[in-house]
Amino acid sequence: MVRIGTVVMGASDVRRAAAFWTAALGHVEREPATDDWVVLVPADGQGVGLSLGLSESPVQEVPRVHLDLYTEEQDAEVERLLTLGATRVDWHLYPQDPDFVVLADTEGNRFCVIDTTHG
Repeated sequence: MVRIGTVVMGASDVRRAAAFWTAALGHVEREPATDDWVVLVPADGQGVGLSLGLSESPVQEVPRVHLDLYTEEQDAEVERLLTLGATRVDWHLYPQDPDFVVLADTEGNRFCVIDTTHG
């Protein structure tokens, strides 16, 4: 049996991306970051890690893979993430009554903030 250890995302500035995701998720560096790689893990040791690797490939406007962040306080979390450097994405694919908000991290990688109290 296998399990997901880390999700890997590309970044044009690994240290900037690590600063954002460390603050956003409360993760810590497993080892000190380099200019081209870092693995962030949950501070309490439980859960999936996030690895950030140097990448020159362009960000996908509609990514095939992305992160979903779950919360019971969607509005507050969206505002917190925006203050950390995330940006709102003008998402044309929202359904009629969405339970998610699409944001982008400091690298432009899209992610969703899911309202777990929504229906």
